[in-house]
Amino acid sequence: MSRILLLQGNQAVVEGAIAAGVKFYGGYPITPSTEIAEQLALRLPQVGGKFMQTEDEIAGLGTVIGASMAGKKAMTATSGPGFSLKQEMLGLACIAEIPCVIVNVQRVGPATGQPTSPAQGEVMQARWGTHGDHWLITVSPSSVPECFDLTLRAVALSEKYRCPVILLMDEVIGHMREKIELPDNYDEIPQAERKQPTCAPEDYLAYGCEDGSKVPAMAPFGSGYRWHVTGLVHDETGFPKGTGAATKESQDRLRTKITDNLDDIVQVENYKMEDAEFAVIAFGGAARTAYEAIDMARAEGLKVGFMRPITIWPFAEKQIKEVADKVKGILVHELNCGQYVLEVERAVAGKVPVSLFAKYDNESATPAELLAEIKKAMA
Repeated sequence: MSRILLLQGNQAVVEGAIAAGVKFYGGYPITPSTEIAEQLALRLPQVGGKFMQTEDEIAGLGTVIGASMAGKKAMTATSGPGFSLKQEMLGLACIAEIPCVIVNVQRVGPATGQPTSPAQGEVMQARWGTHGDHWLITVSPSSVPECFDLTLRAVALSEKYRCPVILLMDEVIGHMREKIELPDNYDEIPQAERKQPTCAPEDYLAYGCEDGSKVPAMAPFGSGYRWHVTGLVHDETGFPKGTGAATKESQDRLRTKITDNLDDIVQVENYKMEDAEFAVIAFGGAARTAYEAIDMARAEGLKVGFMRPITIWPFAEKQIKEVADKVKGILVHELNCGQYVLEVERAVAGKVPVSLFAKYDNESATPAELLAEIKKAMA
């Protein structure tokens, strides 16, 4: 059985979190993500979970990391300035391999910017915001139903690969309302569970990979398994070891546990790409415009298709190259001055022209505006 509701994207994230088995939220309210905190403050106690409003954004992610180490699925939500504050803790979660989900409902920046206006200015920050080489996953929904689905997926990926996963939204998706069909009983939804140790407690190596995989088993604190957590480079015991060999070994494993599994992690959607001679690439709120613009172009006899990256990071390099192999040109549409387009240009490597339709005036583009840019790029 299912129920049909009219929900905001932010509310769908909340329901996705509950369905995924999230039992802890720590964070600080900030527009345009506040509804996530408000609704989880109501919903988590109903399922035996805990909600904590922290004194600041840094503490918000800190409490999430602590809850995750204690064995709970945990998440936080924020927007631009708060996402900036979370970066140091994000780095800790990366090197200590702590599963957690960070929702970023983007708004215009920098600084306070325009808190209620849509933007996609944290594309690069979602990948490179914290210092040092680090490896994580970022997914981006473009509809209310997908907010539910990708929250489930974000939790699952985080637990499976022991890494932070960012749900990169924008004000358009967070605040829009759409019809969504949800199951009456979330108990029927398969739950992602992190790998647990099978050895005796005295043999447990917190960062040792017993089964030959690159993702170590993670025993919850308080379960009888003791392990050391540090932000320093460490060996398989979890204690600091800063030799050149240990540093390289650590970096290689943290990277390849993601890059070896790109077929599992990277998702894209293709729309009318079968016979396309020109392609549009857009994601999140900007993708909403693209579907109709493509239909309008087709109605005029233009063979235009649309590729939507669902996984933003790791970058969909293989899929972008496949697009470049079949079309004569690519237009990237973003609600910023041009960020994702830089990666598209790198991957395409001059094979076909790549142009940019950048919109950064507090409003989303209309389909007619995007169609005009398509025609200009095709001319």
